[in-house]
Amino acid sequence: MKALITWGGWDGHQPEQVAHVFRDMLIAEGASVTQTDSLAPFDDPDLLQTLDLIVPVWTMSDLSRAAATNVSEAVARGTGLAGCHGGMCDAFRGNPLWQFITGANWVAHPGGDGVKHRVTMTGDDPLTSGIPDFDIETEQYYLHTDPANHVLATTRTDVVTWYYSPNGAVDMPAAWTRKWGLGRVYYNALGHKADVIASGPPHEMLRRGLIWAAKGKAAAAGQSIAHLQNSGNHG
Repeated sequence: MKALITWGGWDGHQPEQVAHVFRDMLIAEGASVTQTDSLAPFDDPDLLQTLDLIVPVWTMSDLSRAAATNVSEAVARGTGLAGCHGGMCDAFRGNPLWQFITGANWVAHPGGDGVKHRVTMTGDDPLTSGIPDFDIETEQYYLHTDPANHVLATTRTDVVTWYYSPNGAVDMPAAWTRKWGLGRVYYNALGHKADVIASGPPHEMLRRGLIWAAKGKAAAAGQSIAHLQNSGNHG
């Protein structure tokens, strides 16, 4: 397995430390891992298409349309994309294609850090099988999500009262999978700080998600994406 971890952006999310957690996960699975604090690899479409997995750990940064397109084309051909918290779904606020690939965009964390809330598994998916529901104290993400996502876990939004509360509480997706072309995408909203995902159920959820996404490359081998392409402008 060949993986790229690229980290940077807002220091408050401890991108380097989170990247180390992911690196250790992947090395323990026998992966060959390249870790960088640069987005330059996203400018190399040939490199991206050799990878089994891309793990972005960026928050509130800028990504060019060309770079997002390079990632899109690599994932569509089988390269996995997986990550957590703001490092993936609050990575590039000005890039709608990135938001489409990942399946969501962060909009709020009512109450800030240290909010006690429950993460509830939605079913007996292999990515969550045997992992119990659990309580955690960290940011609870409110996300605008793609209804096509396959939701693995949710969190109830009645923990903090704010201006959205008159709409009623909802079960906000907290982890999901999705497809992008032939590729697999995994996201988990936990991970505000590295210690949140360093152990316990959050660590195991992410470990399984990263490996699942990476295995999509082998599953896509020999398949064509021609039937998924047209001449429209989607970026």
